[in-house]
Amino acid sequence: MQDKTDNPATKKYYDHVSIAKRTKQVAYLVAQHDKTAMLEQWLKNNAKKRIAVLVKSKRTADEISKYLASKGILATSIHGNHRVEQKEEASKAFNASKINIIITTDMILKSLNLAKIEVIVNYDLPQAPDEYFVRLRHVDEIGEAIALVSKEEKTALEMIELMMKQSMPKEKLKDFVPTPAPQGKRPEQKTKEKKPRRIKA
Repeated sequence: MQDKTDNPATKKYYDHVSIAKRTKQVAYLVAQHDKTAMLEQWLKNNAKKRIAVLVKSKRTADEISKYLASKGILATSIHGNHRVEQKEEASKAFNASKINIIITTDMILKSLNLAKIEVIVNYDLPQAPDEYFVRLRHVDEIGEAIALVSKEEKTALEMIELMMKQSMPKEKLKDFVPTPAPQGKRPEQKTKEKKPRRIKA
């Protein structure tokens, strides 16, 4: 009689639906200009957790790190401009619990070998929806994922929800107070002046 070595009850699947069901997820709807302040408040409410903050660019990582430092929150920014030695040092410090917040990009996170991440903070939703589920694998069964979703990212959120066949719970962040949008015209709102049409005589 052939021994059965695979137990279907313990087999783990990594498709979008399966990994989403295993991971606690929460979305906070927030204006783009309020994201950093909301992140600050969330971190104050979860100060002792081991956190990876995912952003779309090196510049954003550095800006958030500087902002949080000005508020007394230590967060290490790691991205493609850092040397291999700096990345390894940051990984070791995180894994040894000497630092507990790392701000980075999807590409760099994959190379850092961080252990026991408790929370993935999706400061920016990834441009490719598949990358969201790669992020979830870093906290699979041991942590959670939160997403700060701006109005401009609602379509991306809907695509992620469609792929995992469930809605992401939407919550309001305790003690966070939204602020008015900054005054002034956005660059993308510029309109071209229409030239007057020439009328034939």
